[in-house]
Amino acid sequence: MTALALAAAVLRVLLGVAFFGMGVLHFVPGVARGMRAMIPPFFRRPPWPSPRVLVVVTGLCEIAGAIGLQIPYLRYGVGILLVLFLAAVFPANAFAARDRRRFGPLAVPFWPRLGAQVLVAALVLLAAFA
Repeated sequence: MTALALAAAVLRVLLGVAFFGMGVLHFVPGVARGMRAMIPPFFRRPPWPSPRVLVVVTGLCEIAGAIGLQIPYLRYGVGILLVLFLAAVFPANAFAARDRRRFGPLAVPFWPRLGAQVLVAALVLLAAFA
């Protein structure tokens, strides 16, 4: 195993733990309530599902992505889907960033949050394709 392959394997495990943990948090009542509040007004009307459904679906996506990154024949597709997922949930993070008093630690300022999302997406691609 090369150093890059070893690093990618470790990264897959770390990302798997992170995505799995974040996914599980979508089902913790108090945390899920805060996540529902983060959904921007645009996504709170038809044809979009309810905020409750969106939080459940995104939690399931994170859990599935965490598991899928560990399965060699799924890894490439799951890596791409996780990057798309990170882009899809960014509007909620950007919305929360606008109101630090309301969202507390979830309200990471916009530019640092965007940088972190891009970094995580790059790490996901490295873990999936290296």
